[in-house]
Amino acid sequence: MKTTILAVAYMPLIDAAPLIAAQEMGFAAEEGIALDLRRAPSWSSVRDMLSFGQVDAAHMLSPVPVATALGLGGGAAPLEAVSVLSVNGNVIGVSRALEERLRGIGHDFAFNDAYKAGAALIEASTRPLRIGVPFPFSMHAELLYYWLTALGLPAPQGVTIKTVPPPLMADAIEAGEIDAFCVGEPWGSIAVENGVGALLLPGKSIWAFAPEKVLATRAGWAEQEPALAGRLIRAVWRAGRWLSDPASRVVAAEILSRPQYLNLPVDILDRALLGDFQVSRQGDHRTVEGFVEFHKGLATFPWRSQAEWMGYRLATRTGLDRPEAMLRAKSVFRTDLHRSALNGTEADLPGASSKLEGSVDTEMTVATESGRAFLTHDRFFDCRVFDPARPE
Repeated sequence: MKTTILAVAYMPLIDAAPLIAAQEMGFAAEEGIALDLRRAPSWSSVRDMLSFGQVDAAHMLSPVPVATALGLGGGAAPLEAVSVLSVNGNVIGVSRALEERLRGIGHDFAFNDAYKAGAALIEASTRPLRIGVPFPFSMHAELLYYWLTALGLPAPQGVTIKTVPPPLMADAIEAGEIDAFCVGEPWGSIAVENGVGALLLPGKSIWAFAPEKVLATRAGWAEQEPALAGRLIRAVWRAGRWLSDPASRVVAAEILSRPQYLNLPVDILDRALLGDFQVSRQGDHRTVEGFVEFHKGLATFPWRSQAEWMGYRLATRTGLDRPEAMLRAKSVFRTDLHRSALNGTEADLPGASSKLEGSVDTEMTVATESGRAFLTHDRFFDCRVFDPARPE
């Protein structure tokens, strides 16, 4: 089989691991492709590289294809999500000054209670919070808005959200430009390592199974190049399965640490891959089971209901028609292309393409095309359930 080179943009984050592992561990080569992985400085750069045809696919924030379909964020070309690359993987952190105020009111930085952490954050804030996120249309922003609004601080009205590229988040908090942040690892841990911040909460404490990054392509590309798209989806799926094996994490951290990828110490990357965090400069350690997931619980499947949740949330805060936004949103999460690529493999594919989001308390079985698979805990912190048929 002749090797075809596919250009793929990515940001230097832990959740780029499926793409990096697909290339470095030979999963791409098994499919007759090679990934030309192009590191980008910001999420707007990733989006533009894909939109203007400089790359074939991209490691992308899950809400970006949805926002684009809704006409938000500029005149970028339509995008599609053909797989989910990662679930969860974000942390919320605070400046040292805010950390001191939080400790002053008795907050213990337990790192596992969104209600308690959010209430303490609101109480400790002496002015409207300035919070850094990597991009306006991101799961980081949506989790913050959902969390703070549910706790009585209307967002985005009651906070100032600033866009800061992930590698610059620690610098921004050190410079006093922001009071807090929500960012993908390892950049929250870098703020702790540099002594400029503390970690308050993992993103999964807000939504236990939030689709964080997707494998995105320009609309129509996968249908014009079905063989190539299928090879890419399968290679990345196998890389995600490999990453989900605890025995792979040491090798994964070493690969990700290389200069051409994240260029960071292995021990910093281990924290996210193992879910073992130092949350403050005092050396407090916290463990988060399933901090980032690449395979378990049908993690790679692009559920249309996930896209509808994002469409509903975006429409609610931007004044768009919510039913129309949900309709457009679900059209860009291409379950059909994902199924087509993985049919005939060992992948479990759910019989449905949509589900109730936030309804699973404990691991449960669901019917798949080849038998049964497991869904894992996916609750929202306030126990709401999002039903696409009755979203109100």
